[in-house]
Amino acid sequence: MGRRWRDGRGELVVHGGEGRSVRVPLEIATSYRARTKGLLGRDFVDGALLLSPASGVHTFRMRMPIDVAYLDRRLRVIAVRTMRPGRLGMPRLRARHVVEADAGAMRKWGVREGARVEVVAQEAVAEGG
Repeated sequence: MGRRWRDGRGELVVHGGEGRSVRVPLEIATSYRARTKGLLGRDFVDGALLLSPASGVHTFRMRMPIDVAYLDRRLRVIAVRTMRPGRLGMPRLRARHVVEADAGAMRKWGVREGARVEVVAQEAVAEGG
């Protein structure tokens, strides 16, 4: 069930209870260069950043605290952590993707352990509406 995304933009769809979902602007980083840069040098995130493949992150040289959601290969949330700048996050063995956002955003969107998310790349977003 491998995922093939390219660097670019899209939407993160967080599936919540009672058939509700939240759509969040998403930046997709799949190349080595884009994943390495990540959120370095930024003061905020417009939505979220997907790092794929990834099983762990660090916040060295970051300017802000971030929320980090670790996703398994089926895009289920394994864990969510808030990390202050200058920290090294523990890699998650089952994690295949990582989503980063401003601290506090994940709770607002309903991203929690066990939740299911969907990544819609910009090509699909453009075609759908």
